[in-house]
Amino acid sequence: MIKPHGADTLNPLLITDVAQRDRLIAEATALPSLLLSSAAAANTVMLGGGYFTPLCGFMNVADALSVAEKMHTVDGLFWPVPVLNLSNDISGIQGASRIALRDPNVDGEPVIAIMDVDAIEEFSAQQIETITEQVYGTLDSSHPGVAVFQAQGRQCVSGSIQVLNLSYFETEFAGTFQTAVEIRANIAARGWQKIVAFQTRNPMHLAHEELCRIAMERLGADGIAIHMLLGKLKAGDIPAPVRDACIRKMVDLYFPENSVLVSGYGFDMLFAGPREAVLHALFRQNMGATHLIVGRDHAGVGDFYGPFDAQDIFDQIPAGALDIEIFAADHTAWSRKLNKVVMMREAPDHEMSDYVILSGTRVREMLGEGIALPPEVARPEVARILMDHYQSEAG
Repeated sequence: MIKPHGADTLNPLLITDVAQRDRLIAEATALPSLLLSSAAAANTVMLGGGYFTPLCGFMNVADALSVAEKMHTVDGLFWPVPVLNLSNDISGIQGASRIALRDPNVDGEPVIAIMDVDAIEEFSAQQIETITEQVYGTLDSSHPGVAVFQAQGRQCVSGSIQVLNLSYFETEFAGTFQTAVEIRANIAARGWQKIVAFQTRNPMHLAHEELCRIAMERLGADGIAIHMLLGKLKAGDIPAPVRDACIRKMVDLYFPENSVLVSGYGFDMLFAGPREAVLHALFRQNMGATHLIVGRDHAGVGDFYGPFDAQDIFDQIPAGALDIEIFAADHTAWSRKLNKVVMMREAPDHEMSDYVILSGTRVREMLGEGIALPPEVARPEVARILMDHYQSEAG
């Protein structure tokens, strides 16, 4: 199986020994505590599950700036996006060497991890701008990722952590949420050697389904890991349980047995386009995938990135930085001429009128009005789940 990034074995920071975890939970009651941002809590979950191997915790200012500007830490570890614990208020932990980190996304704000504090530093306004521009490619506050990042604060709390739980993902998404450790074990149990990962934050329409099938066939893959984001998205996006139900229905009905692994991960979407695409590849390598499908405007939002910027960045990173390979895909849609789903760049004789394409807005309108989506766009069983969701929202 493919090796984890920067290590021979995974480095999950979740404490799984019950006695040790109980001791740490008891210790945490006497420690100064810091309420995390949602983004830092999501980073904690990714560190806990081994997705961010080989990191041992949160980056300091020097590493964050190095990663933003050069895509590697001060010590030379390739990494595309800073992994930070930023705060607006450090009054409760000043001078502390060991602190409890509290989860803002769970009622009662329980302790999610314990941190050995290496440093508490303050980013300058210019340094925050530098990181923003390098990672997101823009300083425009209308970009949802920029707005969230710049609201987190300028106090940088760095150090190694011991993770005590995986937030709400373990309970709310039982059976779907899996750590990198669990996915590697699942892949090994299936006997797969070549695995394609498909990143999604949306329900999968027919074009997505066919793209997965195309990638599997062309790569000669043993299976595909449909890996859905379960953390925070942006207003108006479809809730994770609805996406989960859609994907599982599609897999159950339209894919061969033991060809698809459906799972999810606990992370807040960054909408960072090319940089986030590289991060997606890195942690998919950590979970055991050998290939990642990178499509048109992968991890993008609005018009902030070019349609293939997230593919082009993989030609710019150092050779050997990652072992995982990408499957570069174009937009896929139903061809009226060929009576099947195709990648648009592979149909040069087509005009736009030769495709069946509905905008996201039109799809939502149709579903909300109880109008069935055409079979060239969505499987009827998937469309029904979405229609029930939109009608319940409207009612």
